[in-house]
Amino acid sequence: MSLAWYVALVGATALERVVELVVSARNARWSFARGGVESGRGHFPAMVALHTGLLVACVGEAWLADRPFLPWLGWPMLALVLASQGLRWWCIATLGPRWNTRVVVVPGLDLVARGPYRRLRHPNYVAVVVEGFALPLVHTSWVTALVFTVLNAVLLARFRIPAEERALLAARGTGGASTEAASAPRTGPR
Repeated sequence: MSLAWYVALVGATALERVVELVVSARNARWSFARGGVESGRGHFPAMVALHTGLLVACVGEAWLADRPFLPWLGWPMLALVLASQGLRWWCIATLGPRWNTRVVVVPGLDLVARGPYRRLRHPNYVAVVVEGFALPLVHTSWVTALVFTVLNAVLLARFRIPAEERALLAARGTGGASTEAASAPRTGPR
């Protein structure tokens, strides 16, 4: 895969992120119209910066450090990137208007326990983690893969997932929620 094709892949990923933001804004309007309450707003700008930085760094490292495309690494990583997109959109389709890039709780809604949420508590973050290391490694941008993975782990473990878990607990008290965490089954291992 040439650098030009890699730049096109990263550009397509950026375009997909814009589509996500459009869907998220529409879904936020839906949630707020039904009394939805947003929480965990403090970490959202860092999340946006990190994910934007991933896309820029993928191309920057591949170009500036003259990273090669290694077929034995690049093709499997591309397969993981595509699989992570499939999982991400399965999550979005499963949650429908309740999916959002933000943590929004709509009181009174039943928890979603179908699709990938039948087995995984945070399936969208599986997609994020896989894409975060796989996209840079398509073109051997290993520094970007490493830095994003570490920073994303901190952001998810210390801020995002706890915010969603708190929303889940609040939703249990009111009957439901619209966040990813709140869509996990009520029973099963934590």
